[in-house]
Amino acid sequence: MTPLSATLSDWLTLDQPAVLVTVAEARGSTPREEGAGMLVGREACAGTVGGGRLEWTAIAAARRMLEDGAAAETLDLPLGPATGQCCGGHVVLRLERADSGTVAALEERERRAREARPTLLLFGAGHVGRAMASAFAPLPLRLLWIDGRAQEFPAAIPAGVERVLTDSPLDPLAAAPAGAGYLVLTHSHALDFEIAEAVLRRGDAAYVGMIGSATKRAKFERWFRARGRDAAALERLTCPIGAALTGDKRPEVIAALVAAELLVALTLPLPPREREGAQAKLGKGEG
Repeated sequence: MTPLSATLSDWLTLDQPAVLVTVAEARGSTPREEGAGMLVGREACAGTVGGGRLEWTAIAAARRMLEDGAAAETLDLPLGPATGQCCGGHVVLRLERADSGTVAALEERERRAREARPTLLLFGAGHVGRAMASAFAPLPLRLLWIDGRAQEFPAAIPAGVERVLTDSPLDPLAAAPAGAGYLVLTHSHALDFEIAEAVLRRGDAAYVGMIGSATKRAKFERWFRARGRDAAALERLTCPIGAALTGDKRPEVIAALVAAELLVALTLPLPPREREGAQAKLGKGEG
């Protein structure tokens, strides 16, 4: 997805005026969170503040600003019968005519958002790894894609994905921040076991997933215990991954289900106990 800053820069270069619409306040049940934004031009829009009548109202107001030359406006919108939306929350939108300063402000906002993203280490560039990388690339994650086989990576790495070519996968693992997620799906069961063991020994992962069957998990658990490791750590391992899977083993299907698991683990704003409950529901196909 093209960043709003880049889109706005292109529009201004082409002498196409725009208004930046930002969710300044979001109370109660609302379609988008505070800080969400969109650009409105005379004929095109980019981004979204939630769709529906809320967004239609914002677009209409922004285009009036483009016609009458107004510099700023604030819309205070309860999401009830008056707007044809039943969310029940309350949204305040800030509308500002965009200029080069807006581009710089958006770039800084986007930089801070990138730095705040949770980190995911994806080990393995085989067919499932490639499907995973493509599925995860648009998500709000910092994705490190790790393998020692250069030929397994596609010629074009998905935008936003960082390729890490190394024969020592434990090195980027050791450098990962606390609270990172880990997906282990290399070409070797022995290597999978070494990586998964190292992650579990760290004890600070938000998600640890290893591709495989229930049989592979049982074998790993025996191997883990035989090495004298704390068996309680095994409770943090997700294997098989894509717990809601019902027999469909196509890589793109597995990737979609694992993406849901990861987003629950890495970005769901819940206390730990409630987050664990949400993950358990997902694993049972509930919700």
